[in-house]
Amino acid sequence: MAPAGDGRLHLATGIATAVTDEGEPTADAPVVLLHSWAAARRSFAALAPLVSPHVRTLAFDLRGHGDADKPPEGYDLATLAADVVAALDALEVPRAVLVGASSGGYLAQQVAVSAPERVAGLVLAGTPHDLRGRPPFAEELALISDPVDPAWVRQFIAGFTDLERLPSWYVDVLVEDALRLPAPIWTATFRGLNRSTPPTELGVVSAPTLVISGGRDGLLGREQTDALLAAIPGAEWIEYEDAGHLVLEEQPARLAADVVAFVAGLAEDDES
Repeated sequence: MAPAGDGRLHLATGIATAVTDEGEPTADAPVVLLHSWAAARRSFAALAPLVSPHVRTLAFDLRGHGDADKPPEGYDLATLAADVVAALDALEVPRAVLVGASSGGYLAQQVAVSAPERVAGLVLAGTPHDLRGRPPFAEELALISDPVDPAWVRQFIAGFTDLERLPSWYVDVLVEDALRLPAPIWTATFRGLNRSTPPTELGVVSAPTLVISGGRDGLLGREQTDALLAAIPGAEWIEYEDAGHLVLEEQPARLAADVVAFVAGLAEDDES
């Protein structure tokens, strides 16, 4: 039986982290929520309560983030994917539907390539196809030091979305969770993502996949979405025309409805 509420996981990969477990276990594959870079499982605070009445919903902090251990290294996609599989093992979950937000979706792709037998489906929200290259914020990121400036963090998050579109409590959560990363972990986690080979260049994502993008995403742009769709055979696509890059944070209710519908479709396919 899965633990209720919040708990602590000690993973076979050598780290410990925190997990939030909501909803009743059923025969269907549960949903596992993978947060973005510099966030934590609390970023799903508006989404999880809308999904968990329909399907067991799990969220845990990735290494370096939130309540997880913060080792100096191990932030490449392959190591992060091993953590996800180890978390599934610890939770006794044979297969899961992975829902990844932003870089969490990049990680979800890696799990689908490296451990396809553990992935029942993917929902990739505001997700990149390739994070190599130098983003606009790279220079200022290289200059941060401890203690990380809260004003800089708020400005950094504002570069991904119009903060006025989000409830103030949600912005506070995002800022608080970002501030839990020491400066060396900010750079180590970014470097790990930036230097990893895109998962779809390493193998084929065979799991059923739903790609959700924001029509106003100025960070990734349509080219990244088109490349992702081309790289994943049979992937479905939904565009939220009025959303920017932070699809999860900007439109959690719509995303929750699409996740629930996607999971229900998988269950119907399994029965037919």
